[in-house]
Amino acid sequence: MADRPPLSVLLPTTTWTKACKELAAQLGETDELLVIHDDENDPVASMEEFPEGVRLIAAGEPEGCSGKANAIVAGMEAARHDRLVWSDDDFHHPPDWLATLSQDYGEHGPISEVPYFVGRDPLSVLLEPIYASGGSLPISIGNRIWGGAVIFERGDIDETTYLDELQRTVSDDALLMEHLKVRNVGRTHIVPIGGSVREAVERPVRWTKILRCHFPGAVAGTFLVSMLVLIGGILAPLQAMVILTAFHLAVNEFLGVRRWTAVLAYPAVFVFVPIIV
Repeated sequence: MADRPPLSVLLPTTTWTKACKELAAQLGETDELLVIHDDENDPVASMEEFPEGVRLIAAGEPEGCSGKANAIVAGMEAARHDRLVWSDDDFHHPPDWLATLSQDYGEHGPISEVPYFVGRDPLSVLLEPIYASGGSLPISIGNRIWGGAVIFERGDIDETTYLDELQRTVSDDALLMEHLKVRNVGRTHIVPIGGSVREAVERPVRWTKILRCHFPGAVAGTFLVSMLVLIGGILAPLQAMVILTAFHLAVNEFLGVRRWTAVLAYPAVFVFVPIIV
């Protein structure tokens, strides 16, 4: 890894997770991992020692933006290098993840990857097909940005303008899509989500809010398509069940994920539409 430019890896988290250890182990001699938390009350702030190359950054409480956006602002301002990697603390990072991302950037420019959300509670499990077709698939085929796995350089964006807007937004990666074009290499990461009813409901509500703020046409289109599918499911339940299940099996195959939850595509529609509202 010595022959590539140094990386500043931005990881917003309040605890020292397995992902922190995985990323710290991948750092090159000149790389840095910025663990960005809120304040001294977070569990990670009580740690006395960190691996070499790891720095702790206190972002403070957000004012006028989301907590994640506030953390990214603090991380980008504190980062020492031009080549930046954003990541999250809730998925597995293979041992060669940083090296592969940096190599991809050298060949193609800004790069992003794909999340596949797997539920940890009954409601999140039920909504998995919706997340796959409505979230993962568009990210993969549309060259969209997932903030959990993206690499770019400061010169790829108007950084001053972006950071200013970031302090007034609900989504760091949705805003980044307005400033940066990426190539999505199609690597898919399993991301566990949910765990409680509240968490299961909050995620789609938050996504709907992000779309409403950044891509109002997309949220209107999503609602319209969902309503049409719902009406079709009511009028022709057997045909709708077969078509939706087959479609989501194909989506999973395209994303390289084998999940039985594709068979839940039909009932998922009946739950998802009220959540959008």
